[in-house]
Amino acid sequence: MTGVVVAGTGFGCYTHVRALRAAGFDVLAVVGRDLEKTRTRARAFGVPRALTAFDEALALDDVAAVTIATPPATHAALVMSAVAAGKHVLCEKPFALDTAEAEKVLASSEEAGIVHLLGTEFRFDTGQALLAQAVRDGAVGEPRLALFLLHVPVLAAPDAEIPAWWADPAQGGGWLGAHGSQVIDQVRVTLGEVVSVDASVLHVGRHRWKADDGFVAHLRLASGATVLMQSTAADWGPPLIETRVVGTTGSASIDGLSDRVFVTDPKGTRRLDVPLELRTGDPSPPPPETLTTTYEAMIGHGLDLGPYTRLAEHFLARITGVQAPAGPSPATFLDGVADMAVLDAIRRSASSGRTASVTS
Repeated sequence: MTGVVVAGTGFGCYTHVRALRAAGFDVLAVVGRDLEKTRTRARAFGVPRALTAFDEALALDDVAAVTIATPPATHAALVMSAVAAGKHVLCEKPFALDTAEAEKVLASSEEAGIVHLLGTEFRFDTGQALLAQAVRDGAVGEPRLALFLLHVPVLAAPDAEIPAWWADPAQGGGWLGAHGSQVIDQVRVTLGEVVSVDASVLHVGRHRWKADDGFVAHLRLASGATVLMQSTAADWGPPLIETRVVGTTGSASIDGLSDRVFVTDPKGTRRLDVPLELRTGDPSPPPPETLTTTYEAMIGHGLDLGPYTRLAEHFLARITGVQAPAGPSPATFLDGVADMAVLDAIRRSASSGRTASVTS
């Protein structure tokens, strides 16, 4: 069976539905909290059923898997329900509210023997995948320093429209969870595990939110390398993007959000060729009439459709037992626990003003 249901009418429709269908799944239903909105989104994205009860979706004939693109505070309960029903699960990040909750979800999923993947699709972004491969292949020698920098203006305006849950850190909202979780996973894939953190969680814009809109984190890795993660979604200036790894024999960097990766060493600067297995589909935004709020515009850019389609292909391959696509491996719930441990350490460090060890 290749039937799948999608929980979530925002990113779930903008990206999950389209990527799953492109990968070969039969999308049977979308599940949301508001029936009328869910029906509207289902029609817009060609999904035959619009439901508000997750258990009803799980009980549909021919459902082999579910994907979860709902607020982070709901992830654990929904995954547990899917696991109890024997369904394979792809869950968005941040994986859970904290590491302890993430560990419980992982344990239940492992015990049930289901396929479980995490929605860190940018493992398959061509530029990031090529950079990670170059670093692992020794293009910069031994990595010593890395910079992951992103400033964008998407949430700079005081009247930016976001969901109530996104504004509330108790529900897993904020830029650290939304963007930081993706960067943490890329740090781990490219450079290895994080052992300690010094961090600040920021409120840059003039908003009434309790949740953050930026962060700065100084990560120390088990390898001895140091990483600086810095990002805000509330910088009024033009986008500022830099991804660079500096090593003992050279440095490697991505040109913005592109697939252009450069290595500089004593021989000069060269652009790396992109292997066929690292190429994904072109960016493709959803229908513009479905993007009505600041938040929807922020998550509906379409840059992730190609990488997410590759992730969905891995999901289908693991479910059906066919050969997986070449290239990077997808993140599982085990990675979800590791990523949550780093997120928790960042929050502890920011709260205490002290170095926090990463524990899980």
